[in-house]
Amino acid sequence: MTFKSRLLRHGTCACLVLSLSVPLCHAETMTTHHFSPLETFAPYAYREPANAYRSASGLPGPAYWQNRADYVIRAILEPASRTLSGSEVITYTNHSPDALDVLWLQVEQNRFRRDARGAFGGDAFPTEFTSGEHIQSVQMEGPGGKLENLAWLISDTRMQVRLPSPLVARAGRIKLHIRWSYTVPGVFGGRTDVNPSRNGDIFEMAQWYPRLCVYDDLHGWDTLPYLNSEFHLEYGDFDYSVTVPWNMIVVGSGDLSNPQEVLTRMELARLAKARQSDATVMIRTAAEVTDPRSRPKQSGTLTWHFRMRNTRDVVFGASKAFVWDAARINLPGGKTALAMSAYPTESSGPDAWGRATEYTKAAVEYFSRQWYPYPYPVAVSEAGAAGGMEYPGLDFDDKDAQRRDLHLIVAHEVGHTWFPMIVGSDERRDAWIDEGFNTFMDVYEADAFNHGEYAPKRDAEYAPDSGTPADQMAKVIADRQAPPPMAAADQIPEKYRHPITYFKSAFGLVLLREQILGPKRFDPAFRAFIATWAYKHPSPSDFFRFMDSETGEDLSWFWRGWYQHNWQLDQAVTAVKPVNGDWKNGAAVTIANLDRLVMPATLRVAYSDGSKRDVRVPVETWLQHTSFTLVVSGKKPVVSATLDPQHVLPEADRSNNTFVVR
Repeated sequence: MTFKSRLLRHGTCACLVLSLSVPLCHAETMTTHHFSPLETFAPYAYREPANAYRSASGLPGPAYWQNRADYVIRAILEPASRTLSGSEVITYTNHSPDALDVLWLQVEQNRFRRDARGAFGGDAFPTEFTSGEHIQSVQMEGPGGKLENLAWLISDTRMQVRLPSPLVARAGRIKLHIRWSYTVPGVFGGRTDVNPSRNGDIFEMAQWYPRLCVYDDLHGWDTLPYLNSEFHLEYGDFDYSVTVPWNMIVVGSGDLSNPQEVLTRMELARLAKARQSDATVMIRTAAEVTDPRSRPKQSGTLTWHFRMRNTRDVVFGASKAFVWDAARINLPGGKTALAMSAYPTESSGPDAWGRATEYTKAAVEYFSRQWYPYPYPVAVSEAGAAGGMEYPGLDFDDKDAQRRDLHLIVAHEVGHTWFPMIVGSDERRDAWIDEGFNTFMDVYEADAFNHGEYAPKRDAEYAPDSGTPADQMAKVIADRQAPPPMAAADQIPEKYRHPITYFKSAFGLVLLREQILGPKRFDPAFRAFIATWAYKHPSPSDFFRFMDSETGEDLSWFWRGWYQHNWQLDQAVTAVKPVNGDWKNGAAVTIANLDRLVMPATLRVAYSDGSKRDVRVPVETWLQHTSFTLVVSGKKPVVSATLDPQHVLPEADRSNNTFVVR
């Protein structure tokens, strides 16, 4: 998720350059601040253990299992009363080794009740309360389709369903029938809303049906209440339909199964053209929004029917105010999908939502080439009150956004397809994975889009003019009140949510890719992680172990210092002398590590004739030492030596990075 102007700055963090074979000399004694090699390089205690379910290499173990939830949903939206009512059949399959005597579901519209747990956390939302989720019935389908009433208990945003007999392990399957309704809140915040536009209200419908909680090998039933953090859901197939008044357009996750019933012949023809076009094709123009002939009937209701396979969720947007356009997405292997945008007329224009489909198409194509092919038939950007909120196949984005802001919001929300829609991490516990990893991918998408039209991606919220991204990051982690990325998502105050959950997590991957591992090792490993854990539920430990094993690098020091803690980096050049009193023998350069974090760094030696030499200082330099003297070969007088000359590392104190020879 992102909001306006929450954008990561990306500077020119190039992989540094010249490596020399440099003899290393003895360590010199000096006073350090906080650095202890035994602490920094201690064996890392992974939060989740390796076992038969999750291997020490970060792969799913030989006994890995995952439950499944398939949905058939029928819903009716009544705009005048802002009521959504529906029924659903959930086919739940228990692949676990445990018999389950209860099922837990999420009923997250209860977040809008006055007595909701999340209403006591000090956040500004909701400013409008509702009566929450109304469950009319919960039934189990038996032999011959006979329905049996089940007892249920609602606790805040969770519902426990009690089974008459346990659902058997490894092969148990149950069909639940649930009827429900609620009032759509009129403000965004709980990630669902209705908001006004010039030609009618826009409904953004998320968390709109009761959903199975995840049951897994890490937590059993994962029933964290919905306070404000995002989601953790099972995968399955969805068949859903939404009945709305005749004059409304519905855009939804997945493939529209009955276009002939809800579109005019002109719209069908335009949609067919869009499937073959790299340029944006108008499906419903701004002029047609108020023309009844843009709908196949002029009274009553229409039912829009969608299907989506192997997904963890579905959402939809509905309005009579929608302008609608589309274009083809070109995917690897000759496959295609469809990019679409739906927005009110006042959001139209070449500087605004008139380019949203172009942005959507470009982002999907880039992420598909670079990391993993887009798996869904459609990618929809919908304009409304949401500053930016991601779901499988459809994103809610700010209807007022334009130019750079709109591109970066669209690219970020589309990028969430990979994290957490494909790689199904637990956002409610570990928001830093999906938000940070996606923000990391955005950095390079901004470089790639239209020859860098909106590059570099910038963070306009946290010290945008304070130097490189590394210098900005140093300011973030210098704040002693800032929580570390691996803090529980709901414990991170709003002040730090973006700097830590998005920016620090993302910059950690930038450091891994550009400074620690290099793209040739990082990129294949990151792609392999996505492919390996696609449509599964990796833990943070799975990611750490996978990257260690796949890249051939023990990164324990980095996982601990960067993600588990906010350790600071402070490296210094403390002395530069000619070897044996003569520059012709080379320069003896003494460097020190003064704080808990370590990083590989470039040492740049500048000579009296204006030439320079770069030496790569590996992390292993600090395994046994707090201070180290190395010899840089050369025959010319040295005028200065500088660590991290391009400011690509988050140095806490740059004043000691350069030593000038007097």
